[in-house]
Amino acid sequence: MLSANAEQRANIKFLTKLGKSATETYNLLTEVYGDQCLSRTQVFEWFKKFMEGRKNVGNDPKSGRPPTAKTPENVEKVARIVRRDRRLSIRAISELTNINKESVRQILHDDLGMKKVCAKVVPKILTPQQKEHRVNCCVDTLENIENDPDFFQNVITCDETWILQYDPETKRQSMHWKSPKSPRKKKARMSKSKFKAMMIVFFDIRGVIYIDWVPEGQTVNQVYYKNVLTYLRERVRRRRPDMWKNASWVLHHDNAPAHNALSVKRYLAKNNIPVMEHPPYSPDLAPCDFFLFPKIKSALKGTRFESVDAVKAKATQLLKSITQDDLQHCFQQWKIRMERCRDRGGDYIEGDNILTV
Repeated sequence: MLSANAEQRANIKFLTKLGKSATETYNLLTEVYGDQCLSRTQVFEWFKKFMEGRKNVGNDPKSGRPPTAKTPENVEKVARIVRRDRRLSIRAISELTNINKESVRQILHDDLGMKKVCAKVVPKILTPQQKEHRVNCCVDTLENIENDPDFFQNVITCDETWILQYDPETKRQSMHWKSPKSPRKKKARMSKSKFKAMMIVFFDIRGVIYIDWVPEGQTVNQVYYKNVLTYLRERVRRRRPDMWKNASWVLHHDNAPAHNALSVKRYLAKNNIPVMEHPPYSPDLAPCDFFLFPKIKSALKGTRFESVDAVKAKATQLLKSITQDDLQHCFQQWKIRMERCRDRGGDYIEGDNILTV
């Protein structure tokens, strides 16, 4: 009886005789075997072998001393295979290179310094143009900071988010110490939140300036957001009289449709409020996303609220409890993030252990 892989190789051999292309062969195998199908690289390698006259569908015999992991030829052979398909298993690489599995493992780990990891989740796969835009925005802001060390003192940043009636603790948050005989703590499956409230928060390096709780059923459109900005101006006048008097404050918000609406832009221009440019798809460069909202939501996890008013009261209390040291650190991290983004050509910079939560 043929092994599962040998069976697929036999089908590859059959399809080459039918005159199918390598791509057609791979597509047909995928339809039949689904997730168990050989990788594209494996299919193409075996297709090539059969086209060159190979008859045997089994593995090549491995006689004598197995190839050592330390020969430059084998290291280069494995590196070349992995560069073409980074999803290959050690078994698959072993079959393609005729190098035993342990030697393949040593080459990958010791010689190439590689390890197999899951793909990192990012907000979006950025195009070269989007990466370039991110770099340009960061460079412009960093130049402003270099020319004016107090630049961040005048920036007011904002965003909106949902606060849930109940958000379960994360797996890490629910961990606890137990003795060998003590029962393990139980955790219910996540249930749908009965209600939620949307808040819009404006803050600067000194503290929270304005919180707006969006009425239930209200969409944050350009009309509503423009009204919020009117309230914000009044709060700036009362809470930041120096910034109001000098007309020195700068607004930072993301590219949500309400923020980018023409009527909003005209309102800001009419009232001489400059806007700090924010690149699209860049939550890693938005203080609300990498600092404020995670900090608030982490503190709320595991608490079940009985009313919308209770949700609002607790979230407001947490916002007001944020210290100036926390905010100073947030803006420092913002600058570091822009430097990292610039230096990495616009790539996302999450996972660098500089998150402030």
